Amino acid sequence: TVEGFSSDQIVAALEKLGMPADKARQLLQSRSAVLRSGLSLAQAEQWAERLRGAGLVVELVEQTSQAEQPAEVAPVVSSTPPVKDAVDSAQRVSPVQFSGQGAEYFGIWIVNIILMVLTLGFYAPWAKVRNNQYFYGHTSVEGSSFQYLADPWVIFRGRLIALVALIVWVVVSNLSMVGALVLMLLFIPLAPWVVVAALRFNMHNSAWRNIRFGFDGSYWQAFMVLYVWPLLSILTLGLLVPYSMYRSQKFVLDNTRFGTTPFSLQLTAGDYYLFVLKMLGMVLLLVIGGSLFMLVPVIGPLGGLLIFAAYLLAFGYFMAALPNMVYRSLKLGTHGFESRLGKRRMVWIFFSNTLFIVLTLGLFTPWAKVRMARYRASCTDVLVNGDLDQFLAAEQRQQRALGMELGEAFDVGVLGV
Repeated sequence: TVEGFSSDQIVAALEKLGMPADKARQLLQSRSAVLRSGLSLAQAEQWAERLRGAGLVVELVEQTSQAEQPAEVAPVVSSTPPVKDAVDSAQRVSPVQFSGQGAEYFGIWIVNIILMVLTLGFYAPWAKVRNNQYFYGHTSVEGSSFQYLADPWVIFRGRLIALVALIVWVVVSNLSMVGALVLMLLFIPLAPWVVVAALRFNMHNSAWRNIRFGFDGSYWQAFMVLYVWPLLSILTLGLLVPYSMYRSQKFVLDNTRFGTTPFSLQLTAGDYYLFVLKMLGMVLLLVIGGSLFMLVPVIGPLGGLLIFAAYLLAFGYFMAALPNMVYRSLKLGTHGFESRLGKRRMVWIFFSNTLFIVLTLGLFTPWAKVRMARYRASCTDVLVNGDLDQFLAAEQRQQRALGMELGEAFDVGVLGV
């Protein structure tokens, strides 16, 4: 260790880099340890700089291999040397697990509802944080659950500003159509900033193994996604809708990172066109068949059922096939993902949940949310190719809640995400 650093200071610094405290203490008890293998020179130098700042003595050791020779950080931050056998380097499947229970979540949900009523909605930020913490905390990969770290007071302050802005817009709209139009024109260039700020805030407050996610999208990227591509889709009579979906999801996923490692969507615009063509083809066949049946008086009602089935098919295909396509083409460094959502199963869960919520006057909502979350998790895997502990935590400034709350107040969203 570097002179002048205490053990507690080093452990605290290593925790900020994503290392559990117990592993950090074990590391301090060892004379030397190999941190990571298989890193590029740039990655290794980045690790070394951060570790020296944490109070550790670091040496870079070049690793020889048949392929490119990456640099390896030799003495520190993991208390155990990297596993050199084929099992570690081979791909393994780590399922996403969800352990939430409907009855357990009902207690949180009903208390949130009561407190929001009693406080005239001012409890909403705390309700949001409690809900997210429950679902994040009960979703895990390789025994480590996700974390939602947002401060409800920060959200509350942002929500107050958003509420004031909304009230001003409503009042001006009732007094003057010209004034409302002016405010709307002012909001148009503001919306991309709201979307980017909201994504940054949500990613910054999401973590796994003490490493936060991040979002690096720009204002002009959001402007293109919100306005340019949808407008061109309208002008081309829908021909650019698949491309607009593609650009929207590329904007969100390619600009998201885990620590310092970015996600990468490996799909092309052609994949989205093929997806939309398949969906439209299946729907068109059923609609044509249903229309023909409706021309026959005796079996006319069957045609209506076929048309309804076409809508169900399109809904199920969109809810299942699109996430499956995206997850299977998503990369995080050397790691990948797998999704096996079933079209009929998604339709059944969605419509049965809706039916039970209606029949119970909304009281089934907690069970419906848990049921859908459990199914989605059961169909999702992380394809691990290497070491999941290799991610480096990024230095991030505190993100403001204003963008997120303005996005909620004015219902700003990103098409296709």
